[in-house]
Amino acid sequence: MIDIKRLEKNDPFADTGLGYADHYRASLKARGEDPGLVDQVLDLNTTRKQKVQQADEAKSEQNKMGKEIAQLKKNKEDATELINQMQKVAGSVKELMKEAEGVGEKVKDLLAGMPNHLHPSTPEGGSEEDNREEKTVGTPANLGFKAKDHADLGEALGIVDFERAAKVTGARFSYLKGAGAFLERALGQFMLDVHTREHGYSEISTPLMVNANSMFGTTQFPKFKEEQFEVTGTGYCLIATAEISVTNYFANEILEAKQLPETFTAFTPCFRAEAGSYGKDTKGLFRQHQFYKVELVKFTRPEESYEEHEKLTQNAEKILEMLELPYKRMALCSGDISFGAAKCYDLEVWLPGQDSYREISSCSNFEDFQARRANIRFRDAGGKPQFVHTLNGSGLAVGRTWIAVLENYQQEDGSIKVPKVLQPYMNGLEVIS
Repeated sequence: MIDIKRLEKNDPFADTGLGYADHYRASLKARGEDPGLVDQVLDLNTTRKQKVQQADEAKSEQNKMGKEIAQLKKNKEDATELINQMQKVAGSVKELMKEAEGVGEKVKDLLAGMPNHLHPSTPEGGSEEDNREEKTVGTPANLGFKAKDHADLGEALGIVDFERAAKVTGARFSYLKGAGAFLERALGQFMLDVHTREHGYSEISTPLMVNANSMFGTTQFPKFKEEQFEVTGTGYCLIATAEISVTNYFANEILEAKQLPETFTAFTPCFRAEAGSYGKDTKGLFRQHQFYKVELVKFTRPEESYEEHEKLTQNAEKILEMLELPYKRMALCSGDISFGAAKCYDLEVWLPGQDSYREISSCSNFEDFQARRANIRFRDAGGKPQFVHTLNGSGLAVGRTWIAVLENYQQEDGSIKVPKVLQPYMNGLEVIS
């Protein structure tokens, strides 16, 4: 959530040459949002403050009258008229406070729907076409034959079944079988081992359902509520990503500065309604309602968050490099970046079956945007609490990595070579055939 006090102060922002409110207006415009939201929320907050001030002044007058009434009664004088006046003032105090609370709720609602500011290094643009390529690693192999996509490869090998999944559940679900299920499990275990043993993350197993407060903390509520799977009658939602359950682990807590950075990794199923994705990637595993993902989450000091963001992104890239999968790092532009992120890199893996690079990870720095919503703070010894910065990224999406392995390691006869780093996780299996 945006800090309204920061908007009001309009202090210089980074090295942009702009005050914070002016930079935020520019961020809204770059995102395709209305810059007028800034003045709207500031005007409402001014009205709220005025109501509170008027109520305080009336309360002071009420207290003064109370003392005068007490003196009149002490002197055995008639205080009826003053009592009537005080009752009117008391009613005015209640009404003003009620009005202030009402305006305050409007301020909160407006702030809840306003996106994060953009980091100055985030490129401007209207869509994914304007994302900036930061680097390309690896070269797509010349297979020497026409590449098949993962769906055709998997069905021919008997390791994936979409038809029965559609019968049992519906569209955008799948069964993985035999070596297909084994590969999925191996990928998850491999990713966890690398992130815990080499990158220093703590593994955490999380709830797969969370409450509305948690969904608000990580920005799924209220703006993206229709995209979530809600469990009827419980007040819970299935997690769309472990980002939700891991980030909210420290909700409403104050951490000691010496704890930071706190880094976690989680391997969980994820559940997404995919609202607005009708007709996109309908074939195969690429866009499913249920899939596995290894998530990376960091809680950092504000001054360290961008260094940690680079490290987190490199940690995700390491998995692709160890699997020898060609990929690109893209800096998301203002028109493609998520609601809560100040800066985001997408990692796109080469898929021969689609003859294109496709997203396999998003690595985001939210600065204090989520921390304000979830009330996650830290404190230096003897200092005042301040909000942490939160970061997260996929390290990686397991289903999409499964796709990338099948398509990049396919052989002309339809078999799949198992990447060398995965063979120890698959009992030495070298080829899926």
